[in-house]
Amino acid sequence: MAGRSGVATIKAQLVNMRDGGFISAHDFHIASLIAGVVCGGDVDAGTLVSEEYLMALERKAFCALLVHPKTQERIMGMLSTGKPVRN
Repeated sequence: MAGRSGVATIKAQLVNMRDGGFISAHDFHIASLIAGVVCGGDVDAGTLVSEEYLMALERKAFCALLVHPKTQERIMGMLSTGKPVRN
């Protein structure tokens, strides 16, 4: 896994995108959580992790997003209009 250094690399790009107005603060939050999952979370680069470990990271990130009001706005907007809500 890419670990912490991978997350830091991705977040550096995300900060540039957010500060440049290309993504919203909530997009940044979502992408940061995804980066943590795909890079294996808080581990050293090169660490081997199990599928169960990755699934636990994914579940934790998903549940954190589900309770976020802006995520709920996006879900409800998509269900009611069929179009993405940019918040």
